[in-house]
Amino acid sequence: MKYICIILTFLISLSANELSSETSPYLKQHSTNPVNWYAWTDRAFQKAKKENKPIFISIGYSTCHWCHVMESESFESEKLAKLFNKYFICIKVDKEEMSQLDSYYQRLYKKVKGYPGGWPLNIFLTPEKKPFYMASYIPAITSDTYIGLDTLLVKLHFKYVNNLLNEYIQSIQKVSKQAYEKVKNEKISLKTLIASVDENYDDLSSGFGSTTKFPEASKVELMMDLAILSGSKDMKQYSFDMLNTMALRGLYDHVDGGFFRYSTDVDWEIPHFEKMLYTQAEMISLYSRAYITTKKELYKNVVIETIDMLKRRFLKDNLYFSASDAGSHDSEGRYFVFSDKEIKDALSKNKFSKNIKESLGSSINGNFISSNLSRKVHLNFHTKDRPKGFYEFRKKLAQVRSKRKYPFIDKKINTAWNALMIEALYKASLINTNYIADADKQMSALKDFMFDRGELYHQSLITNKPKQLGLLEDYSFFISALIAGYEVTFDEEKLDFALYLLSRAISKFYKNGVWYLSDDNLKIRADLEDTHYISPLSQMVQNIIKLASLKGSRKYERLAISTLKNLTPEIQAKQVNVPAAAIAYLMQKNGVITLKNAQKSLQRDRLKIENISYPYILLKEESIEKYLACSMKSCFAADEKIENIKNIIEKSMLN
Repeated sequence: MKYICIILTFLISLSANELSSETSPYLKQHSTNPVNWYAWTDRAFQKAKKENKPIFISIGYSTCHWCHVMESESFESEKLAKLFNKYFICIKVDKEEMSQLDSYYQRLYKKVKGYPGGWPLNIFLTPEKKPFYMASYIPAITSDTYIGLDTLLVKLHFKYVNNLLNEYIQSIQKVSKQAYEKVKNEKISLKTLIASVDENYDDLSSGFGSTTKFPEASKVELMMDLAILSGSKDMKQYSFDMLNTMALRGLYDHVDGGFFRYSTDVDWEIPHFEKMLYTQAEMISLYSRAYITTKKELYKNVVIETIDMLKRRFLKDNLYFSASDAGSHDSEGRYFVFSDKEIKDALSKNKFSKNIKESLGSSINGNFISSNLSRKVHLNFHTKDRPKGFYEFRKKLAQVRSKRKYPFIDKKINTAWNALMIEALYKASLINTNYIADADKQMSALKDFMFDRGELYHQSLITNKPKQLGLLEDYSFFISALIAGYEVTFDEEKLDFALYLLSRAISKFYKNGVWYLSDDNLKIRADLEDTHYISPLSQMVQNIIKLASLKGSRKYERLAISTLKNLTPEIQAKQVNVPAAAIAYLMQKNGVITLKNAQKSLQRDRLKIENISYPYILLKEESIEKYLACSMKSCFAADEKIENIKNIIEKSMLN
């Protein structure tokens, strides 16, 4: 037996490529492919130049369904591997490990194609890193509809060796240098932002997008801000319509809790079944705010259920794992959907079964085609709230799921996403004060794991010492979590650490008036797109504005003004499509109010403060016996009662 194990280990080592020594779960998934993969290293690019071979880069992540499909069809194929290895130097990139690189190529893809890319993202480059062909998922075999890798690899090799790619290279280079479309005489204002929402919002199905729909928490936040600042009934209606739809339709997991990554259709019915930590964090923050404003039980329940789901599935040693998969290679959603019989059995003894059936609408007849082509049910409620009998119904379905194997969980720890989740817990603490202690423990655990000798690190498996230095997103989201934590606990150490991280971020990522995504030789500019979660740059600008106000710092105020001045043309051009940047602009333009008082008063009145009809209010502990409301210029109101301060702020800031 001993010798068999030795032989098996030897055979596996022979089949392994250079990814076997990587720590990324995604790269490790490809370590036994017959494709001779390299990681993104100087060695790989030097080899391409030495052998005069073009480069094939494939970007994905460990819980990406179509990445798994492409691996199964193409990267595990001995026939295609021979073509890859003969004609190309092949590089695998984990988009979560090198998010700055993914951001660069996703932006380039969108410019070249005119529409967003996604994952997997596949790029062919010259040895000098000049792209000449880009595509998302590529099938293995050519058909009447699509060119497959069996044909494409040979075709691109032929064009490369015969110098027939210059036209493609020049075309992509030309497009890559194009800036966003300039807008003449279009200033940013409440009016232009509302008009931009009106133009882009789908008021039939709710949300943004004409084919697929993402949660886009930042856009909902912006609409909620616009509703307060302008008094727009449409903005208020749009935001709560979208909140209701996302909580009741197929984007939400009604059995386990938590949100899927996006909807594959405009009606929010069938999702892509991955669960990303960043999605949960942003939605917890969003629904916490919505509950505080409306007291709608659905919103509170969504927050509690999502946090509970993460505790069960994602939390270990006070650190959160990154994501869970949509399913296996060929059976996306299998864990999450139900057969007709399972639905009928769950309803059989429920006295409100009629209400539930009516609420489920046509989806009860089957709305999801499984891998064996049978029709399954993915829960969608078509009512304004959960139907009576819902909790008993859910309990029965949970028992069905308990017999199934949960999809793969990516167990790496990502600093930025953990910070987003910690901030979400602080924001949810108005729903349950126990979340404060949870957030503090997780903040401490994240700092202990990811901060060492003055450096913040990006991500690592929980069993490995982090090695990859922090990116802009890690600093940006950690600072934001620290500010949120300070406003709940009034622990001055949190504010001091936020200021330290900001000073480090400025020295690392801010060069000659430009913010970069990483502190390396890639020199990839940060952008304002809140593509899958809030833009790190937009969040950083918000952080700087907040810290300027909390510390009364003219230096940081000037930095915020300078940064926004450089970004204003892009915000003007994109309006609601850069919502977090638009919020930063409104914060600076309208002014942030710092509300000062003794800690006991601020904590006692926290719920009342949250309900002040002005969105940009910060809390600062000071040893005084009354409330002071202060802008960067002056303190303009003082009173012992929060109700009086509320009236003054609303009258002075909204008129």
